Formats: sequence, C-alpha cells, structure tokens
Amino acid sequence: MTPKPMPPLRLILAAALVLAPLLPALWWLWRQGAIGPAVAVLGGLAGIGGVALMLQLYFRDLRTVAAHAAQLAAGPTEPVPPLPVTASGPVRAAAAAAVRLHRVMNARTELALAQLEANESIIEALHDPLVLVGAERQVARANQAARALFGDRILDRDLAASLRNPAVLEAVDAVLKGGASRILEFSLPVPVERMFEVRVKPFQRRVPRPAPGENEVPAGSVPGRMVILTLHDITALRRSEQMRADFIANASHELRTPLSSLLGFIETLRGPAREDLEAHERFLSIMQDQASRMARLVNDLLSLSRIELDEHMPPAGKVDVLDRLDGVMAALELKAASRRIRLTLEAPDGLPAVIGDEDQLTQVFQNLVSNAIKYTRENTDVTVAVSLADGMAVGVSGPAGRAGRGMPMVAVAVRDQGEGIARTHLPRLTERFYRVDAARSRAMGGTGLGLAIVKHIVNRHRGRLTIESAVGVGSTFTVYLPAASEESGEGRAAEPVRRQA
Repeated sequence: MTPKPMPPLRLILAAALVLAPLLPALWWLWRQGAIGPAVAVLGGLAGIGGVALMLQLYFRDLRTVAAHAAQLAAGPTEPVPPLPVTASGPVRAAAAAAVRLHRVMNARTELALAQLEANESIIEALHDPLVLVGAERQVARANQAARALFGDRILDRDLAASLRNPAVLEAVDAVLKGGASRILEFSLPVPVERMFEVRVKPFQRRVPRPAPGENEVPAGSVPGRMVILTLHDITALRRSEQMRADFIANASHELRTPLSSLLGFIETLRGPAREDLEAHERFLSIMQDQASRMARLVNDLLSLSRIELDEHMPPAGKVDVLDRLDGVMAALELKAASRRIRLTLEAPDGLPAVIGDEDQLTQVFQNLVSNAIKYTRENTDVTVAVSLADGMAVGVSGPAGRAGRGMPMVAVAVRDQGEGIARTHLPRLTERFYRVDAARSRAMGGTGLGLAIVKHIVNRHRGRLTIESAVGVGSTFTVYLPAASEESGEGRAAEPVRRQA
C-alpha cells in the first residue's frame, strides 16, 4: 500500500513534537537575556519549519519507493518503470535493489512453476495408477490412470469408498501411523478380475506447528504424514503362470485317451494286423480321427490361453456385426446343408457397430452357430437374431452419470431346435471340458472348450453371455456387446431384414 501525503497540520504538529526537547533551551536563553523574545520565537518557528520540510521529503521518498514497488508487484514489466526525476539518490538505490530482487524472485517463481508443471505432467502420464492419501485416509491426489481405474469420484473421499480391500486399507493405516513401507498383492473382481501389486510408501511433508485446537491430526497419526500408493498390474503375469499350470493339467487329461488309442492301433498294426490290409484301412481312419481331435484340442487350448492373457485389456476397434455374421453363415452353409438345416439371419435397419476385436468376435459367432448346427435336429432352422438392448436391463452398467439407463448394447441370439439342455447343466456350460453328453460331444468332434472361449472373449469385450434352454424345444445363446456409439433405439421399431442361407 502506498503511504498517503501527511496533512499540513499534522506535519507541523509532528515537527513540533520532534523539536519539543529544544523549546526549554530557547526559553532558558531568553530568560538569561542571551537572546531576545523575537529571536527565540523565530528560532522555534524556523526549527519547526525545517523539520516539517525534512519529514515531507522523507514521506515523499517513501511514497515514491512504495509506488515503484507496487508497479513491480503488478507483474513482470520490461522495461522497468522509471522513477520520478525528483527521487533522491538513496531512493534510486533502494528502487534499484527492489528491481533486482523482483527479477530474482520472478526467475525463481518461473523455475518453480516449470518444475511443478513438469512434475504434474510426469505424474499424469504414468502408466501405473498413483494415489496420494492424507490424514484420515482421505485421497488428496490421483493421476489419470488411477482415475480411470477407480473413477473421478475417488478424490477428496475416504480411500475405502473406492478400494474395498481390507489388507490394503490396513497397510495404509499402519503407514500413516508411522509404519514402514509395505508391498502386497490384491485383486479387483469387476468388471474383469485383475491382479495388482501395490506399494504403500510414506511421504512426510513439512507442516507448521498447529495452534492449540487447530489442524489436529487423528490420534496415533504422525503430523504431515501421507501415503503414496502405486499400483502395478500383474494380471498378465499371474494369468500366464495359471495358464501354464492349467494347460499341463487339462492337456494331460484330455490328450490321454486319443494318445492311448493311437499307441494301441500302432502296436496292433505293427503286430497282429501287419498283413491285414482291411484292418489297416479301418485303423488308419480311426487314427486320423484321433489325431485330428488332438490337433483341435491343442488349437483350442492355445486360443483360450491367448484370450485369457488379454482378457483384462478391452478392445478399442469397431466391428460390423452383420458383416461378420454374413461371413460366418456363408462359411457354415455346407455344414448346415449336409443335415438339411436352414440358416436364417434377422436384423433391424440402422444397427450400430460394436466395440470389439474383429477376429475374436468372428470366433464367437462361428462357435455359437457351429454348435447350433451340431445339436439341432435335422431338417430344422437355426436362427440368428440381432437386436438393440439396454445394458441396464441385461446387467451391464453404463458410464457414470447416465441415471436409470445402461450403455446401448447389440444383442446376437443364436436359436436352435435341438433336444434342449436341463437347467441343472446351464450354470456349468462355459466351464472348460464340461459336456452334457460327453460321448456325443466327442463323437461330433467337440473339444469341450468352445463355450469357454466364447465366455472369455465376451468378458474381454465387457459384454455378457446368457443361455436359455427348454428340454425338447431347443436352446438360445445370446451375446450382448457394447455399441460403438450413442445410438437411440430407432432400429428396434424397423422392419427386420431376413437373410436365409
């Protein structure tokens, strides 16, 4: 704030107060006759006037320096605002010192802001989620990866509202109370199970000593103590380990029978049936079937392993469902014709694309339609019906902020007219190697992995698979996939397009 000019009366009174100790001396000299009364009065007035003038000049210099500093404080100015020509030498020296100080502080401020901006950019660009937790377990900071994992509402709330893992919360509380760093693993079950390695490290910030009753920290906590959580996704590593174990167990179990058959037939051909050409033809045909079964089994196991490895990473491409279904039905047309089965595709106009991986969705449709052709009765229909659905209605939640409605979904339903499946079997149909009729499935060339592959692909696409069946009537397998854009439901009211193969 710039000092205001002092009023003349107050200036004179201030000067009089400054000269007050000299007035008794003038009075004593007048009493002694050393000076006359006129000289004493004039001397006093002259002293008061001189001091008043000095005070006026002093306050003028103060105002000049204050005004100059105010100009500098208003922002970086180049060139520096000039001083009035009336400014004295000391004032100019003080102003020059203020300019130098201003420039130094500006340079330091710019450097600090640049470092702060760089740190902010680095933290936001980190691939791993990072969360800063303060006193009372409140989330003070979360980078972009953390907000994508837990949602934007994680900020300024208790960590337990977003991360409900007792082991992690216990570790955070212990570190807030002065404990050492900790490393542990935990899993997030939805939307697809993911494994994380979390590092809980203390961060001590400087805090002023609180006044009595102010800025009190919780009992047992350390003032200024914060916790840094860094989460590293180890899903791929753990799934790779699990897949190796599962592959050995499943492959050894499923390959044992065809391998035993092959070894038995080879031993027979090299022994008793060495010269029997009829037995050669029959046994070689069986051996080819068993070898083909093993090849299909190995291919399905490898495909399932690759799908599970990437299940936690949702695809980002766009797929035309009708185009993929047309290709699948064309490829299976001869297989259906061999059993006198009619393939029909029903779809509305204006159907949106879906978010997905083209090859994997082709595999889903091919598995479902192929299964329908295998298990439906001869001379019947297999119908593929495509429609639009609301994600909330099928149990798939939409993006945050869309009250009462889920994300738009594209539903692909494959209906057959087979013998149907009893309700007791439905919950286990997507398990590996689970078969309702194992002998019939093997006879038809099935590996018991088709629906397991479908389930994991649908999980990766953040969709849903439902199965409905009635014994003696048939089964319907429906896949729900998220639409690629915000489409309204006009397609549901349109006349369906029927395509028949």
